[in-house]
Amino acid sequence: MTDPDGTARQNLIRAELRRVDGADPGAWAPSPKHRKMAASPLRFLRGSAQLYYADLANGTLQLPQALLARVPTTAVMGDCHVSNFGFLTEEGSHGDTVVFCPNDYDDACMGHAHWDLARYIASLVLAADFCRGVLDGRYASDEVDDPADLTAATDEDAREAGRAFLDAYIRTCREGVDDPSRRDSALTKFPKGHVLRKPWKKAKRRRAGGRDFTAKSTLAKEVEIRDGRPRFRDRPGRFAALEPARARQVHAAFRPYVDDAVLDLVLRLGAGTGSVDLERFYLLVGPEHFAGDADLPLCHVVEVKQQRPASPLHHFPDLRPENRLDPAHLTVDCQRLMQRSPDMVLDEAVWEDKHWLVRSRHHARVGIDPEDVALAKKKPGKRLAAYAGACGEALALAHARGDRRSTRFEAAMARVLAEETDALLDAAGGYAARLIADRQLLKAVMSC
Repeated sequence: MTDPDGTARQNLIRAELRRVDGADPGAWAPSPKHRKMAASPLRFLRGSAQLYYADLANGTLQLPQALLARVPTTAVMGDCHVSNFGFLTEEGSHGDTVVFCPNDYDDACMGHAHWDLARYIASLVLAADFCRGVLDGRYASDEVDDPADLTAATDEDAREAGRAFLDAYIRTCREGVDDPSRRDSALTKFPKGHVLRKPWKKAKRRRAGGRDFTAKSTLAKEVEIRDGRPRFRDRPGRFAALEPARARQVHAAFRPYVDDAVLDLVLRLGAGTGSVDLERFYLLVGPEHFAGDADLPLCHVVEVKQQRPASPLHHFPDLRPENRLDPAHLTVDCQRLMQRSPDMVLDEAVWEDKHWLVRSRHHARVGIDPEDVALAKKKPGKRLAAYAGACGEALALAHARGDRRSTRFEAAMARVLAEETDALLDAAGGYAARLIADRQLLKAVMSC
Protein backbone atom coordinates (compact mmCIF):
# COMPACT_ATOMS: atom_id res chain seq x y z
CA MET A 1 0.00 0.00 0.00
CA THR A 2 1.38 3.42 -0.97
CA ASP A 3 1.20 6.48 1.24
CA PRO A 4 2.20 9.37 -1.05
CA ASP A 5 1.66 12.19 1.42
CA GLY A 6 2.80 10.24 4.48
CA THR A 7 -0.54 10.58 6.27
CA ALA A 8 -0.86 6.93 7.30
CA ARG A 9 2.74 6.84 8.47
CA GLN A 10 2.30 10.06 10.40
CA ASN A 11 -0.81 8.67 12.07
CA LEU A 12 1.08 5.51 13.06
CA ILE A 13 3.92 7.52 14.58
CA ARG A 14 1.47 9.66 16.48
CA ALA A 15 -0.52 6.67 17.74
CA GLU A 16 2.55 4.73 18.90
CA LEU A 17 4.02 7.71 20.74
CA ARG A 18 0.68 8.48 22.37
CA ARG A 19 0.18 4.84 23.41
CA VAL A 20 3.50 4.58 25.25
CA ASP A 21 4.15 8.13 26.38
CA GLY A 22 0.60 9.10 27.32
CA ALA A 23 1.06 12.35 25.42
CA ASP A 24 0.08 13.42 21.91
CA PRO A 25 3.01 14.93 19.96
CA GLY A 26 0.45 17.11 18.20
CA ALA A 27 -0.69 18.70 21.45
CA TRP A 28 -0.40 22.45 21.97
CA ALA A 29 2.59 21.92 24.26
CA PRO A 30 4.57 18.81 23.18
CA SER A 31 6.20 16.73 25.91
CA PRO A 32 9.93 17.13 26.65
CA LYS A 33 10.51 13.67 25.21
CA HIS A 34 8.91 14.51 21.87
CA ARG A 35 10.82 17.77 21.63
CA LYS A 36 14.04 15.81 22.11
CA MET A 37 13.00 13.29 19.47
CA ALA A 38 12.34 16.01 16.91
CA ALA A 39 15.89 17.34 17.25
CA SER A 40 17.46 14.69 14.97
CA PRO A 41 16.72 11.29 13.40
CA LEU A 42 19.10 9.65 15.89
CA ARG A 43 17.12 11.14 18.76
CA PHE A 44 13.95 10.01 17.03
CA LEU A 45 15.22 6.43 16.94
CA ARG A 46 16.23 6.57 20.60
CA GLY A 47 12.74 7.60 21.65
CA SER A 48 10.67 5.39 19.35
CA ALA A 49 11.56 1.79 20.12
CA GLN A 50 7.85 0.92 20.08
CA LEU A 51 7.61 2.10 16.47
CA TYR A 52 10.50 -0.19 15.52
CA TYR A 53 8.60 -3.20 16.82
CA ALA A 54 5.36 -2.03 15.22
CA ASP A 55 7.25 -1.93 11.91
CA LEU A 56 8.62 -5.43 12.46
CA ALA A 57 5.14 -6.73 13.30
CA ASN A 58 3.37 -5.08 10.36
CA GLY A 59 6.05 -5.96 7.80
CA THR A 60 7.28 -2.43 7.15
CA LEU A 61 10.71 -3.62 8.27
CA GLN A 62 11.53 -7.09 6.99
CA LEU A 63 14.64 -8.80 8.36
CA PRO A 64 16.14 -12.04 7.01
CA GLN A 65 13.70 -14.88 7.64
CA ALA A 66 16.49 -17.35 8.40
CA LEU A 67 17.44 -15.38 11.52
CA LEU A 68 13.88 -15.73 12.74
CA ALA A 69 13.44 -19.39 11.88
CA ARG A 70 16.82 -20.94 12.65
CA VAL A 71 18.20 -19.12 15.72
CA PRO A 72 16.93 -19.66 19.29
CA THR A 73 15.56 -16.70 21.21
CA THR A 74 17.60 -15.21 24.05
CA ALA A 75 17.71 -12.22 26.38
CA VAL A 76 17.93 -9.01 24.31
CA MET A 77 18.40 -5.32 25.04
CA GLY A 78 15.24 -4.31 23.20
CA ASP A 79 16.49 -0.74 22.64
CA CYS A 80 19.90 -1.37 21.14
CA HIS A 81 21.72 1.63 19.63
CA VAL A 82 25.14 3.28 19.58
CA SER A 83 24.58 5.30 22.77
CA ASN A 84 23.42 2.33 24.89
CA PHE A 85 26.93 0.94 25.31
CA GLY A 86 29.60 2.29 27.62
CA PHE A 87 31.89 1.77 30.57
CA LEU A 88 30.81 0.86 34.08
CA THR A 89 32.12 -0.92 37.12
CA GLU A 90 30.93 -4.47 37.59
CA GLU A 91 28.69 -5.13 40.59
CA GLY A 92 27.53 -1.53 40.40
CA SER A 93 29.37 1.05 42.48
CA HIS A 94 30.81 -1.64 44.75
CA GLY A 95 33.07 -3.19 42.12
CA ASP A 96 36.41 -2.04 40.75
CA THR A 97 36.59 -3.88 37.42
CA VAL A 98 35.76 -1.49 34.59
CA VAL A 99 34.06 -3.15 31.61
CA PHE A 100 32.66 -2.03 28.27
CA CYS A 101 29.18 -3.48 27.76
CA PRO A 102 25.51 -2.69 27.11
CA ASN A 103 24.41 -0.17 29.73
CA ASP A 104 20.63 0.10 29.30
CA TYR A 105 18.20 -2.74 30.00
CA ASP A 106 14.94 -0.82 30.38
CA ASP A 107 13.45 -2.53 27.31
CA ALA A 108 15.13 -5.89 27.86
CA CYS A 109 13.09 -9.03 27.34
CA MET A 110 13.35 -12.51 25.86
CA GLY A 111 13.37 -12.07 22.11
CA HIS A 112 15.21 -12.40 18.82
CA ALA A 113 18.86 -11.36 18.83
CA HIS A 114 18.60 -9.90 15.33
CA TRP A 115 16.17 -7.28 16.72
CA ASP A 116 19.15 -5.78 18.57
CA LEU A 117 21.50 -6.20 15.61
CA ALA A 118 19.32 -4.41 13.05
CA ARG A 119 18.46 -1.59 15.42
CA TYR A 120 22.13 -1.04 16.24
CA ILE A 121 23.14 -0.98 12.57
CA ALA A 122 20.41 1.55 11.79
CA SER A 123 21.72 3.70 14.63
CA LEU A 124 25.22 3.65 13.08
CA VAL A 125 23.79 5.19 9.92
CA LEU A 126 21.94 7.81 11.96
CA ALA A 127 25.00 8.53 14.12
CA ALA A 128 27.00 9.32 10.98
CA ASP A 129 24.11 11.44 9.67
CA PHE A 130 23.96 13.27 13.00
CA CYS A 131 27.67 14.08 12.97
CA ARG A 132 27.53 15.34 9.41
CA GLY A 133 24.54 17.45 10.44
CA VAL A 134 26.49 18.92 13.35
CA LEU A 135 29.19 20.03 10.93
CA ASP A 136 26.79 21.59 8.41
CA GLY A 137 24.48 23.15 10.99
CA ARG A 138 21.42 20.88 10.65
CA TYR A 139 21.71 19.52 14.18
CA ALA A 140 22.93 21.00 17.46
CA SER A 141 25.56 19.41 19.71
CA ASP A 142 26.84 20.33 23.15
CA GLU A 143 29.89 18.12 22.62
CA VAL A 144 31.59 19.99 19.76
CA ASP A 145 33.22 23.35 20.51
CA ASP A 146 35.07 23.93 17.23
CA PRO A 147 33.96 21.84 14.25
CA ALA A 148 36.25 23.62 11.79
CA ASP A 149 38.92 20.91 11.55
CA LEU A 150 36.65 17.89 11.99
CA THR A 151 35.27 15.44 9.43
CA ALA A 152 32.34 13.08 9.89
CA ALA A 153 31.75 9.48 8.95
CA THR A 154 29.97 8.92 5.62
CA ASP A 155 27.14 6.54 4.79
CA GLU A 156 29.75 4.20 3.34
CA ASP A 157 31.70 4.40 6.59
CA ALA A 158 28.54 3.55 8.52
CA ARG A 159 27.93 0.47 6.38
CA GLU A 160 31.50 -0.71 6.92
CA ALA A 161 31.08 -0.09 10.63
CA GLY A 162 27.95 -2.23 10.50
CA ARG A 163 29.96 -4.97 8.86
CA ALA A 164 32.66 -4.67 11.54
CA PHE A 165 29.92 -4.94 14.18
CA LEU A 166 28.53 -8.14 12.65
CA ASP A 167 31.98 -9.62 12.01
CA ALA A 168 32.92 -9.13 15.67
CA TYR A 169 29.59 -10.59 16.77
CA ILE A 170 30.05 -13.69 14.58
CA ARG A 171 33.66 -14.16 15.69
CA THR A 172 32.66 -13.96 19.36
CA CYS A 173 29.87 -16.50 18.85
CA ARG A 174 32.29 -18.91 17.15
CA GLU A 175 34.77 -18.50 19.99
CA GLY A 176 31.95 -19.33 22.41
CA VAL A 177 31.21 -22.55 20.58
CA ASP A 178 34.86 -23.57 20.82
CA ASP A 179 35.13 -22.53 24.47
CA PRO A 180 31.87 -22.04 26.43
CA SER A 181 33.73 -20.14 29.17
CA ARG A 182 34.15 -17.33 26.61
CA ARG A 183 30.72 -16.01 27.64
CA ASP A 184 32.18 -15.25 31.08
CA SER A 185 34.74 -12.86 29.63
CA ALA A 186 34.34 -9.11 29.16
CA LEU A 187 35.99 -6.19 27.41
CA THR A 188 38.24 -4.81 30.14
CA LYS A 189 41.15 -3.25 28.24
CA PHE A 190 41.80 -1.32 25.01
CA PRO A 191 45.16 -0.79 23.28
CA LYS A 192 46.82 2.48 22.38
CA GLY A 193 45.17 4.17 19.44
CA HIS A 194 41.78 2.49 19.94
CA VAL A 195 38.84 4.87 19.93
CA LEU A 196 37.79 3.55 23.36
CA ARG A 197 41.22 3.87 25.00
CA LYS A 198 40.61 7.35 26.44
CA PRO A 199 37.10 6.72 27.82
CA TRP A 200 38.34 3.42 29.30
CA LYS A 201 41.14 5.24 31.14
CA LYS A 202 38.67 7.93 32.20
CA ALA A 203 36.38 5.29 33.71
CA LYS A 204 39.29 3.65 35.56
CA ARG A 205 40.23 6.98 37.13
CA ARG A 206 36.64 7.50 38.31
CA ARG A 207 36.15 4.18 40.10
CA ALA A 208 36.41 4.05 43.90
CA GLY A 209 40.09 4.41 44.70
CA GLY A 210 40.85 6.03 41.34
CA ARG A 211 42.59 9.38 41.28
CA ASP A 212 39.50 11.22 39.95
CA PHE A 213 36.96 9.52 42.23
CA THR A 214 36.46 12.50 44.55
CA ALA A 215 36.18 15.01 41.70
CA LYS A 216 34.71 13.36 38.60
CA SER A 217 32.95 10.13 39.54
CA THR A 218 29.18 9.94 39.21
CA LEU A 219 28.99 10.23 42.98
CA ALA A 220 31.21 13.31 43.10
CA LYS A 221 29.22 15.06 40.38
CA GLU A 222 25.92 14.46 42.16
CA VAL A 223 26.88 14.71 45.84
CA GLU A 224 28.63 17.20 48.10
CA ILE A 225 29.41 17.23 51.82
CA ARG A 226 27.51 19.96 53.67
CA ASP A 227 27.78 20.41 57.42
CA GLY A 228 29.62 17.12 57.66
CA ARG A 229 26.92 15.11 55.84
CA PRO A 230 26.76 14.03 52.18
CA ARG A 231 23.85 15.56 50.29
CA PHE A 232 22.73 15.81 46.68
CA ARG A 233 23.95 18.97 45.01
CA ASP A 234 21.62 21.81 44.14
CA ARG A 235 21.26 21.18 40.40
CA PRO A 236 18.11 22.82 38.98
CA GLY A 237 16.82 20.98 35.94
CA ARG A 238 18.43 17.74 37.11
CA PHE A 239 17.29 17.35 40.73
CA ALA A 240 14.24 18.63 42.59
CA ALA A 241 13.61 18.48 46.32
CA LEU A 242 10.61 16.48 47.49
CA GLU A 243 7.97 17.76 49.85
CA PRO A 244 8.67 16.31 53.34
CA ALA A 245 5.61 14.07 53.30
CA ARG A 246 6.49 12.71 49.85
CA ALA A 247 10.10 12.16 50.89
CA ARG A 248 8.94 10.10 53.87
CA GLN A 249 6.75 7.98 51.58
CA VAL A 250 9.61 7.30 49.17
CA HIS A 251 11.98 6.49 52.04
CA ALA A 252 9.52 4.08 53.64
CA ALA A 253 8.82 2.32 50.34
CA PHE A 254 12.41 1.77 49.18
CA ARG A 255 14.64 1.69 52.26
CA PRO A 256 14.28 -2.13 52.49
CA TYR A 257 15.80 -2.54 49.02
CA VAL A 258 19.13 -0.79 49.64
CA ASP A 259 22.18 -1.95 51.55
CA ASP A 260 22.73 0.93 53.98
CA ALA A 261 21.07 4.07 55.35
CA VAL A 262 19.34 6.52 53.00
CA LEU A 263 21.20 9.78 53.66
CA ASP A 264 19.31 11.94 51.15
CA LEU A 265 16.82 11.61 48.29
CA VAL A 266 15.66 13.74 45.39
CA LEU A 267 13.41 13.64 42.35
CA ARG A 268 15.47 13.10 39.18
CA LEU A 269 14.36 15.32 36.30
CA GLY A 270 14.59 14.93 32.52
CA ALA A 271 16.78 11.83 32.17
CA GLY A 272 17.32 10.02 28.87
CA THR A 273 15.22 10.20 25.72
CA GLY A 274 13.10 7.07 25.71
CA SER A 275 12.15 7.41 29.39
CA VAL A 276 12.29 11.16 29.91
CA ASP A 277 8.67 11.39 31.10
CA LEU A 278 8.85 8.55 33.66
CA GLU A 279 9.08 9.35 37.36
CA ARG A 280 12.33 8.46 39.07
CA PHE A 281 14.09 9.12 42.36
CA TYR A 282 17.73 9.09 43.41
CA LEU A 283 18.63 7.77 46.86
CA LEU A 284 22.00 8.60 48.41
CA VAL A 285 22.96 5.47 50.33
CA GLY A 286 25.78 5.20 52.84
CA PRO A 287 26.84 4.74 56.48
CA GLU A 288 24.27 6.12 58.91
CA HIS A 289 27.10 7.54 61.03
CA PHE A 290 29.00 9.16 58.16
CA ALA A 291 32.51 9.99 59.38
CA GLY A 292 33.78 12.29 56.63
CA ASP A 293 35.73 12.03 53.39
CA ALA A 294 37.11 8.60 54.24
CA ASP A 295 33.57 7.21 54.19
CA LEU A 296 32.71 8.67 50.79
CA PRO A 297 33.72 5.47 48.88
CA LEU A 298 31.17 3.63 51.04
CA CYS A 299 28.38 5.79 49.63
CA HIS A 300 26.61 5.29 46.34
CA VAL A 301 23.54 6.47 44.45
CA VAL A 302 20.60 4.13 43.90
CA GLU A 303 18.09 4.92 41.18
CA VAL A 304 14.42 4.10 41.69
CA LYS A 305 12.68 4.33 38.35
CA GLN A 306 9.11 3.77 37.25
CA GLN A 307 9.14 0.90 34.78
CA ARG A 308 6.77 0.29 31.89
CA PRO A 309 6.52 -2.79 29.67
CA ALA A 310 9.47 -3.48 27.38
CA SER A 311 8.95 -2.01 23.92
CA PRO A 312 8.80 -5.32 21.99
CA LEU A 313 6.04 -6.84 24.10
CA HIS A 314 3.01 -4.91 22.84
CA HIS A 315 3.56 -6.30 19.35
CA PHE A 316 5.16 -9.63 20.35
CA PRO A 317 3.38 -10.57 23.58
CA ASP A 318 3.55 -14.36 23.36
CA LEU A 319 7.09 -15.03 22.23
CA ARG A 320 8.32 -16.42 25.58
CA PRO A 321 6.44 -17.13 28.86
CA GLU A 322 9.05 -15.13 30.81
CA ASN A 323 7.81 -11.98 29.10
CA ARG A 324 4.59 -12.20 31.12
CA LEU A 325 6.52 -11.16 34.25
CA ASP A 326 5.78 -7.64 35.47
CA PRO A 327 7.94 -4.99 33.74
CA ALA A 328 10.48 -4.35 36.49
CA HIS A 329 10.82 -8.05 37.33
CA LEU A 330 11.53 -8.85 33.67
CA THR A 331 14.14 -6.09 33.45
CA VAL A 332 15.91 -7.38 36.55
CA ASP A 333 15.94 -10.96 35.29
CA CYS A 334 17.25 -10.01 31.85
CA GLN A 335 19.93 -7.69 33.25
CA ARG A 336 21.11 -10.45 35.57
CA LEU A 337 21.33 -12.81 32.62
CA MET A 338 23.11 -10.42 30.26
CA GLN A 339 25.67 -8.94 32.65
CA ARG A 340 28.71 -10.94 33.69
CA SER A 341 28.59 -9.51 37.24
CA PRO A 342 25.23 -7.78 37.89
CA ASP A 343 24.78 -4.79 40.17
CA MET A 344 24.73 -5.62 43.86
CA VAL A 345 21.64 -3.44 44.23
CA LEU A 346 19.27 -4.67 41.52
CA ASP A 347 15.66 -5.30 42.48
CA GLU A 348 12.05 -4.57 41.62
CA ALA A 349 9.10 -3.25 43.61
CA VAL A 350 5.40 -2.53 43.27
CA TRP A 351 4.38 0.77 44.85
CA GLU A 352 1.41 3.07 44.23
CA ASP A 353 0.12 0.55 41.67
CA LYS A 354 3.25 1.06 39.56
CA HIS A 355 6.28 -1.12 38.89
CA TRP A 356 9.64 0.26 39.97
CA LEU A 357 13.21 -0.74 39.15
CA VAL A 358 15.76 -0.32 41.95
CA ARG A 359 19.40 -0.38 40.86
CA SER A 360 22.86 1.03 41.52
CA ARG A 361 24.27 4.03 39.73
CA HIS A 362 27.89 3.36 38.79
CA HIS A 363 30.72 5.54 40.13
CA ALA A 364 32.73 5.04 36.96
CA ARG A 365 29.92 5.13 34.41
CA VAL A 366 31.21 6.70 31.17
CA GLY A 367 28.89 6.89 28.19
CA ILE A 368 29.79 7.24 24.54
CA ASP A 369 28.31 10.00 22.39
CA PRO A 370 28.10 9.76 18.59
CA GLU A 371 30.48 12.71 18.36
CA ASP A 372 33.10 10.63 20.20
CA VAL A 373 33.18 7.91 17.54
CA ALA A 374 31.95 9.38 14.24
CA LEU A 375 33.75 12.75 14.24
CA ALA A 376 37.52 13.12 13.95
CA LYS A 377 40.25 15.20 12.37
CA LYS A 378 41.19 12.17 10.28
CA LYS A 379 39.58 8.83 9.40
CA PRO A 380 36.30 9.05 11.33
CA GLY A 381 35.14 5.89 9.55
CA LYS A 382 37.99 3.94 11.09
CA ARG A 383 37.01 5.16 14.56
CA LEU A 384 33.37 4.26 13.99
CA ALA A 385 34.28 0.76 12.78
CA ALA A 386 36.51 0.15 15.81
CA TYR A 387 33.72 1.25 18.13
CA ALA A 388 31.16 -0.89 16.34
CA GLY A 389 33.45 -3.91 16.57
CA ALA A 390 33.69 -3.51 20.34
CA CYS A 391 29.91 -3.22 20.57
CA GLY A 392 29.49 -6.37 18.45
CA GLU A 393 31.73 -8.37 20.77
CA ALA A 394 30.07 -7.03 23.93
CA LEU A 395 26.57 -7.68 22.58
CA ALA A 396 27.41 -11.24 21.49
CA LEU A 397 28.64 -12.00 25.01
CA ALA A 398 25.48 -10.53 26.53
CA HIS A 399 23.21 -12.50 24.18
CA ALA A 400 25.16 -15.72 24.76
CA ARG A 401 24.57 -15.49 28.52
CA GLY A 402 20.84 -15.96 27.90
CA ASP A 403 21.48 -19.72 27.81
CA ARG A 404 24.30 -20.91 30.06
CA ARG A 405 23.46 -24.59 29.57
CA SER A 406 24.56 -24.96 25.96
CA THR A 407 26.14 -23.17 23.01
CA ARG A 408 23.19 -23.74 20.68
CA PHE A 409 22.50 -20.03 20.39
CA GLU A 410 26.11 -19.16 19.53
CA ALA A 411 26.38 -21.99 16.99
CA ALA A 412 23.16 -21.10 15.18
CA MET A 413 23.81 -17.36 15.23
CA ALA A 414 27.35 -17.67 13.91
CA ARG A 415 26.24 -19.91 11.06
CA VAL A 416 23.11 -18.02 9.96
CA LEU A 417 24.39 -14.50 10.47
CA ALA A 418 27.42 -15.17 8.28
CA GLU A 419 25.01 -16.11 5.48
CA GLU A 420 22.74 -13.10 6.03
CA THR A 421 25.20 -10.28 6.73
CA ASP A 422 24.55 -8.31 3.55
CA ALA A 423 20.79 -8.77 3.75
CA LEU A 424 20.76 -7.49 7.34
CA LEU A 425 22.95 -4.50 6.45
CA ASP A 426 20.61 -3.64 3.56
CA ALA A 427 17.46 -3.90 5.68
CA ALA A 428 18.85 -1.84 8.55
CA GLY A 429 20.24 0.81 6.22
CA GLY A 430 16.89 1.14 4.50
CA TYR A 431 15.17 1.48 7.86
CA ALA A 432 17.54 4.28 8.85
CA ALA A 433 16.45 6.19 5.75
CA ARG A 434 12.83 5.72 6.79
CA LEU A 435 13.59 7.13 10.23
CA ILE A 436 15.11 10.25 8.69
CA ALA A 437 11.78 10.80 6.95
CA ASP A 438 9.86 9.88 10.12
CA ARG A 439 11.58 12.61 12.07
CA GLN A 440 10.31 15.14 9.52
CA LEU A 441 6.80 13.74 9.91
CA LEU A 442 7.06 14.18 13.69
CA LYS A 443 8.19 17.77 13.25
CA ALA A 444 5.21 18.39 10.97
CA VAL A 445 2.83 16.97 13.61
CA MET A 446 4.37 19.16 16.29
CA SER A 447 4.13 22.30 14.16
CA CYS A 448 0.42 21.89 13.41
